Amino acid sequence: MIKVGVVYHSVCGSTRTLAEAIVDGINSNPGCEGGAFAIEGAHIIQGRYHNPELMLRLDQCDGIVLGSPTFMGSVSAQFKAFMDAASERYSGRGWVDKLSAGFTIGSNFSGDQLNTISTLQIFASQMGMLWVPLDIVPSQDAEGRNRSGCQSGLVAVLESEGAVHELDYHTALYMGGRIGRLLGRFQQL
Repeated sequence: MIKVGVVYHSVCGSTRTLAEAIVDGINSNPGCEGGAFAIEGAHIIQGRYHNPELMLRLDQCDGIVLGSPTFMGSVSAQFKAFMDAASERYSGRGWVDKLSAGFTIGSNFSGDQLNTISTLQIFASQMGMLWVPLDIVPSQDAEGRNRSGCQSGLVAVLESEGAVHELDYHTALYMGGRIGRLLGRFQQL
């Protein structure tokens, strides 16, 4: 069974909605099992993220998808605390060659969300993971997915009342499906 962890931080529920859609996309592939794992404030003690059970679960995954809302042009403090704690796997190269991707949501189309995606991508690269970009050309997608036009990862824009736009939701489903398909192909090699 191919396992993929979708680790995320959510404040108003929109990042969680995207994470769950990505998991649904992963699970749409036979032989794939996706799971969503929330970064909770209760696991941050004196500024340091501490959840050894989650880290062990991610160690067992073939892929890790990273998600954070964009706050002031970057990942949330809670997600950064997770990244800092995960760096303990850096020396042991525990996450090398896992597939990875990233997603974020912000309140504006030009809210510096690309910096959040870049932060996630750099983190994945430092951990030795293999980054999977979106392969949807927005102007050529009949379904209108990837409406933000970001190829590096999923950039979603909040609707009123904190809702996730339908096209961003469908982009998240696609992202999860893509990760699952690629892991399935790699497993056959």
